[in-house]
Amino acid sequence: MNLVANILWIILGGGIILFFEYLIGGLLLCLTIIGIPFGLQKFKLAFFVLAPFGSIVNNTHSTTGCLTIIFNVLWILFGGFWIAVTHVVLALLFAITIVGLPFARQHIKLAGVAIAPFGQKIY
Repeated sequence: MNLVANILWIILGGGIILFFEYLIGGLLLCLTIIGIPFGLQKFKLAFFVLAPFGSIVNNTHSTTGCLTIIFNVLWILFGGFWIAVTHVVLALLFAITIVGLPFARQHIKLAGVAIAPFGQKIY
């Protein structure tokens, strides 16, 4: 069932467009040495947005240290907030119809990861 849902997500839920947006953003961030950690998080989000159904997010913020907190604060200040807002707006648009509710749920899950991706593992 997750395979069918992920295929529908790629076609109808905007998964392929979001994948390329995150991928291009990650590549641009990796052009600078300072942006490499942030680019790697964009790559993590890109592959998560490609197949969110059946993926599990494990929050490990409490065990990672202060560097994770600093990077998450920088992430939020320099764009993470707006990425999360975009996912929430898309979730609201998909939630208008009953058919779009599973896609809305995935966008809410993506918003949670997009607001603070450092210290989160995706399985």
